[in-house]
Amino acid sequence: MTGLDGGRLNIAACSLGAARAALRTTLTYMGERKAFGQSIDQFQALQFRPADMEIALQAACVFLRQAAWKLDIGAPDATTACAMAKTFVTETGSQIVDQCLQLHGGYGYLADYGMEKLVRDLRVHQILEGTNEIMRMLVARNLLATRG
Repeated sequence: MTGLDGGRLNIAACSLGAARAALRTTLTYMGERKAFGQSIDQFQALQFRPADMEIALQAACVFLRQAAWKLDIGAPDATTACAMAKTFVTETGSQIVDQCLQLHGGYGYLADYGMEKLVRDLRVHQILEGTNEIMRMLVARNLLATRG
């Protein structure tokens, strides 16, 4: 089982990087796309979305680093930490890319913007190196084994 931990962190890191790339692309797009005579990044309601995405990215990054640290030092809960990080980071990455696609509107489905590929790529991360349902099972088993 511990042999899979590094792969799980790798998949999570790929999700994190792709989500960051999607956010950068989306911020550029928002600065260029005009509506009602101004770029859409000037609308306060739309500004909140990338802010929330950045907050989620930072949280995912910290979670991933903590799991990697636990794996590096051989912590007894390293496998559980890796399972939790893989689940949280891959799901957060998918949510961010989905929100980026939404901000692109119909253009998000065009290959020209690359968002449609990121949506597909990040979705598979929730399956690779053990599905996120299996990750939840590992976490639950650890919780039940260590209760009380």
